[in-house]
Amino acid sequence: MILAIILDWIPESIVIGLGIFEGGIVSSAMLVAVFISNLPEAVAATTGMKEGGWRIGKIIPLWIFIAVLCALASIAGFSFFSGLSDLWLSFIQTFAGGSILIMLTNSMIPESYEHAGKIVGLFTILGFLFRFQQ
Repeated sequence: MILAIILDWIPESIVIGLGIFEGGIVSSAMLVAVFISNLPEAVAATTGMKEGGWRIGKIIPLWIFIAVLCALASIAGFSFFSGLSDLWLSFIQTFAGGSILIMLTNSMIPESYEHAGKIVGLFTILGFLFRFQQ
């Protein structure tokens, strides 16, 4: 789960950095969508780690490390990837989108459906609608 989160969050962070470079600002819809999608992932991963016997003293430093890694990825997106061709930028954005879909379909949606039932589908659609309103 942690590896999946890293593979999901790093490309997102790069895309945020690219957005800052391209327009000087990242839309609030993008930031809210990333936060809303990442929060349940983090909660599920933390719950899994606690059930697996991880102490809170190991979990918190791991999340801090991942947050710093994502901040560095945003800086890299802003600093290093801004000169890439449109083809490579499209690849990075596609990878970020694909990693979100993998995380959702492999872990988040099944677990959510198991705990909350059919209403998960409604909130999934609302999440997509909210995200694409920018």
